[in-house]
Amino acid sequence: MQRTLADWLSHIERIHPKSIDMGLERIRAVSQRLGLKRPARKVVTVGGTNGKGSTVAFIEAIARAAGKRVGAYTSPHLLAYNERVRIDGRDADDAALIAAFEAIEAARLGEGEGEGEIALTYFEYGTLAALWLFERARLDLAILEVGLGGRLDATNIVDPDVAVITTVDIDHQDYLGDDREAIGYEKAGIARGWKPLVLGDDDPPSSVLRHAYAIGASAMRANCDFFFEALPAVIDAPPQWRWREVGYRAQLPMPQLAAPAQLRNAAVAIAALRALGGAPNKAQIAEGVARAHVPGRLQRFERAGVEVLVDVGHNPQAARELAAWLAAAPASGRVRAVFAALADKDVAGVVAALAGRIDEWHLAGLTDSGPRGVDVDAFAQRLRGSAAGEGERHADVAAALDAAIARAEAGDRILVFGSFHTAAAAMDYLATR
Repeated sequence: MQRTLADWLSHIERIHPKSIDMGLERIRAVSQRLGLKRPARKVVTVGGTNGKGSTVAFIEAIARAAGKRVGAYTSPHLLAYNERVRIDGRDADDAALIAAFEAIEAARLGEGEGEGEIALTYFEYGTLAALWLFERARLDLAILEVGLGGRLDATNIVDPDVAVITTVDIDHQDYLGDDREAIGYEKAGIARGWKPLVLGDDDPPSSVLRHAYAIGASAMRANCDFFFEALPAVIDAPPQWRWREVGYRAQLPMPQLAAPAQLRNAAVAIAALRALGGAPNKAQIAEGVARAHVPGRLQRFERAGVEVLVDVGHNPQAARELAAWLAAAPASGRVRAVFAALADKDVAGVVAALAGRIDEWHLAGLTDSGPRGVDVDAFAQRLRGSAAGEGERHADVAAALDAAIARAEAGDRILVFGSFHTAAAAMDYLATR
């Protein structure tokens, strides 16, 4: 009997003993067995600590506004696996993903070749599926979001025409290192010699710049080689911002994506497309910036006059951006947080970044999130002594959000954040209530 997509996803979760196994040997070997070629005429690979998904969305939206046929590979997903692979603006359907998985399974097992079985991780399997589908879609542009790090990430088997590093901050220390220099070196591994490397940090780690210099990659830095700034408000006119480099400038509508960081993400996307060559015109850039959308990035809901914001932010850098947005757009009432995070995250650093902006904390467990999940009592124990440590405890995100909404009054704001799992659970809850 043919496997469903759910059957396949269950299968690929089990075929490798580790959920993360950094390295390119296995995926490269299976790619060769599949005979994979380039996934598109042009490729942009997007790495970084935060802002990857939004930057991919801006690149995708602008390129599509310019009439390009675009594929985008992102991770993780929020509500359905299909979200990870988009072709021409549409999520891949179950049948397409199943066909890709069937081809990959035959290749990794060495069927008919006697080459021996190769174990793949869940992410490696999904990356090959995206590349297999992209190659068959005759794309003008493929955008690949790095899963973890860069140098040893599965997406790095493809040589990009432009590499992007959105930001470098502390996260995934077990795999990438304990400081920005070590993490920056891993992320810089997506750069290619004599190709553009677009950097979203004003002050990137020296390890990134050294690597770019060593391989001959042309580094383009935000607020050094390209610039962006919000324009002064004009009465009865929508807010605008300006992107510029030497000899070129464009006045653009503000992104519909909230948070101050989204202006930087949009600016980096424009720089990447201009570095790619055949750049979109100003009208196409404006259209793409205005249309770009990513679920779970300060996504707004409303319940009886209470604003509910759902965000995937899960590390201190993301929390600082959330705090900046809360300061720039204050609520008229109290701000209540629903916070749930995975066991390997710097939750104390996250709370410290937001403590002055939150009036009431609701903590939730993530026990259904695999080996990195944690129950609420263990989570609260890790937060002892912090502003959130004495927050109300709830078994799961739905229960925490239920309690926060029940306590809230019109004009209050509820911020739900801490993980993609947290955001997904909140969106499931809000879809049914």
